[in-house]
Amino acid sequence: MDASAREIYDVVGIGFGPSNLSLAIALEEHEANVEARPVRAAFFERQPSFGWHRNMLLPSATMQISFLKDLVTFRNPVSKYSFIAYLHAADRLVQFVNNQTFFPTRQEFHQYLEWVESGLSDRVSYDSEVVAIRKAAGTGAGEPECLEIEVRDGHRGRTHVRARNVAISTGLVPRMPAGVRRDDRVWHSSEFLEKYGRVDPNDLKSVAVVGAGQSAAEITRFLHDSLPHARVFAVVPSYGYSVADDTPFANQVFDPSAVDDYYSGTEQTREAFWRYHRNTNYSVVDDEIIRDLHQRSYDEDVRNDRRLHFLNLTRVDDVRRTGTEIRVGLRSLIDRETRALDVDALVFATGYDAMRPTNLLGDLDRHCLRDTAGRHRAERDYRLVTTPELSCGIYLQGGTEHTHGLTSSLLSNVAIRSGEIADSIIRRRAEDPEHRPAASLGTARRTA
Repeated sequence: MDASAREIYDVVGIGFGPSNLSLAIALEEHEANVEARPVRAAFFERQPSFGWHRNMLLPSATMQISFLKDLVTFRNPVSKYSFIAYLHAADRLVQFVNNQTFFPTRQEFHQYLEWVESGLSDRVSYDSEVVAIRKAAGTGAGEPECLEIEVRDGHRGRTHVRARNVAISTGLVPRMPAGVRRDDRVWHSSEFLEKYGRVDPNDLKSVAVVGAGQSAAEITRFLHDSLPHARVFAVVPSYGYSVADDTPFANQVFDPSAVDDYYSGTEQTREAFWRYHRNTNYSVVDDEIIRDLHQRSYDEDVRNDRRLHFLNLTRVDDVRRTGTEIRVGLRSLIDRETRALDVDALVFATGYDAMRPTNLLGDLDRHCLRDTAGRHRAERDYRLVTTPELSCGIYLQGGTEHTHGLTSSLLSNVAIRSGEIADSIIRRRAEDPEHRPAASLGTARRTA
């Protein structure tokens, strides 16, 4: 065990996307407002540098939430890390206001995230993947129990750090149909721009996009624009794209108070949340894109020159490769008839599975209590419910949809969620006995 293992952090963040970036801000702003011992925090990110859904930063694609739902504003409207503060620093505030929109492009919001990260980079180590968490051995008398976090460092091999708490934010897991493997011509939407950039567009004469959500529609439109010589097939399991409900009353399901309603609700209440409001976020598309794609299809009908094809009520049965050509087995959900479609590239915009911390927790998982459905139980502060043998905090930024509702991993509530986790960490620290001296915030090494 290396020397760093002798230091004890208040919290180690696993992953450094928007959620833990927001947590880092909440911890910093707590220090600025309270005269107390600084919070010792370090973050580890497996990517070589900061990035958030880079492969879906399509030209002109906009955010689906207001810019006011940034990393801080709902928790601290005067934060120096707000989107408005970023616009002011970039000398674009006036121009943005003149745009008269609540929804910046995804590229601009990513620039905002990078700007925030640049002010917090001293507490994150990149190219550093946390591979295991375990109870630390060898704590002395009177010292608090802590966790040992094993990190696979791209430069130094394996290192270890200790912490009283961990905040896990490793992100969603791309979902592919059973039996389908990704390769140089079969992609998931999470890797789209990277994989697309490796292919000569002239080699793509026929492409297909599978899925019924926002990403599927955006990629379909992008390919139709970028490949004017190619046929573009949209394979949609429903009768067509469904519009996202972003009306004011429906949007209340993303309000911070809705988390309390969901968390304290009955199973019947929670089921009703999903039944009535799933169309605010899942397998739905913005009205503008739906209308645009339909207009394109109609215009091609008028010209009798069809490139854009919608295969509705259709599912993919299998995918087979023959050289650079992909044969997609399709099945109609109307009459169950099958057909084959040959394409040069196939994109699955089939969504994501929720973050599951089980493998990362290893033996610690046996101390984490579960509900009758086998899912992790979580306190209102996003901390896993554990047996008395484990007093350290394990916080989840994601993977708590079953306890906290739709916003448990979304940007919509990131400022409040991260603030609640920071408050919990600080409150529990105050309840502990004396703490062993720890490293300063700047100890975490940036390796990018």
